[in-house]
Amino acid sequence: MNFARVIRLDDTDDNVFERPAEAGEWAIPGSFEFSNWEEADLTGKARQAFAHGWLGLESFGRASVVAVAPITEAEEHALTERLAAYFVEAWGAPHIDAARPVAAEEIRHMAEMCSEQAQNALMVIERELTDAGVKERFRIIPPQGASLEAFAVHGD
Repeated sequence: MNFARVIRLDDTDDNVFERPAEAGEWAIPGSFEFSNWEEADLTGKARQAFAHGWLGLESFGRASVVAVAPITEAEEHALTERLAAYFVEAWGAPHIDAARPVAAEEIRHMAEMCSEQAQNALMVIERELTDAGVKERFRIIPPQGASLEAFAVHGD
């Protein structure tokens, strides 16, 4: 199985996001955080998080780039539990049992996006606010010759 993992090609994320995700964190789009946003919310670092940020699943910070990496079933299950707890703690879900199916769907969606991608492929996200809500576009950059380990850290 594959999933998305934060990589840091440079220190840009430290400068553009209020809370940058750390290299090696598993990540999802996390667009649910923007579901009630309006144009007035899109300023400064919040605008960058909206427009280009993946959500790290440890710090719940944002990252510009993720890479496709292998994940175990146990790790995937742990991510579901961590995200469900985040929904309770930060988003007011009534309890973990109510949050778990929503978290599982978010994790499943990311795993499906990565399932047919080559390991070490890079992924970037672009979002825009439309009259119909948040519109997402994903760009996949296939691995080029050298592995990412040659120039970037993206976890163990």
